[in-house]
Amino acid sequence: MRKLLILGASGSIGSQTLDVIITYNLYELVAVTVGNRFNAVDEIIAKFPTVKFVTLKDPKVAKEYQIKYPNVTFYSGNDGLLEIIENSGADVVVNALTGFAGLLPSIKTLEKNKILCLANKESLVVGGEFINKLLKDGHGKLYPIDSEHVAIAKCLYGKNIDDVEKILITASGGPFFDLDSSKFSEIKVEDALKHPNWSMGKKITIDSSTMMNKAFEITEAYYLFGVPKEKIFPLVDRKSHVHSLVKFKNGEVRLQVGPSDMRIPIYYALTFGKCDNGEKFDDVEINTYDKYSFKEMDYEKFPLINYGKFIIDKKGNMGAIINAANEECVYAFLNFNINYVDIKNIIDKIVNVYPYIKDPSLEEIIKTDLEVRNLVNEMIKNK
Repeated sequence: MRKLLILGASGSIGSQTLDVIITYNLYELVAVTVGNRFNAVDEIIAKFPTVKFVTLKDPKVAKEYQIKYPNVTFYSGNDGLLEIIENSGADVVVNALTGFAGLLPSIKTLEKNKILCLANKESLVVGGEFINKLLKDGHGKLYPIDSEHVAIAKCLYGKNIDDVEKILITASGGPFFDLDSSKFSEIKVEDALKHPNWSMGKKITIDSSTMMNKAFEITEAYYLFGVPKEKIFPLVDRKSHVHSLVKFKNGEVRLQVGPSDMRIPIYYALTFGKCDNGEKFDDVEINTYDKYSFKEMDYEKFPLINYGKFIIDKKGNMGAIINAANEECVYAFLNFNINYVDIKNIIDKIVNVYPYIKDPSLEEIIKTDLEVRNLVNEMIKNK
């Protein structure tokens, strides 16, 4: 049985991955990272006694747990994310980390020729050029976990990518699709966290409401499937039944339909592209097929979605600039330090003032991330 490492095992995707491997007896779980949610360690080790490696954020807490579990090796901090990939003996790594923190672990996983099951979209948004070069050079393999990209992969099954006319990435539209944009300045944190269809972490839920999440998924699709940006479009399905569509040059349209259940794309990634959903998943009732309705994306109301193709156009360190600015703005909003409309306004300002690098090194990408965060927080402080 293959050995599995889950980066971000205590988060939404990580915990659902644990459910999937229990349900289908897919892997021997040998290692996990849980960040600051150290209370999850006891439960995970009790449920999965095969776990022999754990990374925590705080080195002091890691030392305490090392004493408590002498037969388990504990690492800490960002270095610990790389050390656990290096030393755990896992064949497959699920990267369910949030944000920029997932980039170096994704690169490390591929460098070690392991299979990467990727839920961390920032790895491709910020480092798509690095990731694809590793894959092109024969280092490791990558399977997406995002429901939209799994849907696209299923629609492409048995097809030639050159025969694709367009890829339509569906969006729910979030909680504010039908709200007049004049009301956006009144949006509260609790309003933005009420996603109509999906249960996700706070950061990605806010990104879904601003459509930055969909912007990043457009960038992801470009790197995952190798299609020109001119063939990638968003499309709104308010019920989130249709997870994406592909139209081919011969007129054929394929769409992937399923419930709003992330365990389905997780299962797909963990089985390396197996196209069935597993017999234990609920299906979508056939009598809903005539109820699918789509709406066009409102680019004026949700202008952040335009950054998806902008990142593809610019490449360089632009993904790092936009991602870092977005992360800091979202967390500032969640902490009540800025208003909802400030998210877009600050990102726009950062894009205009921070130096663009056309062909950055990985070190320059890391520097960009840190400097942009400092700049955003300085803007917020002086606002």
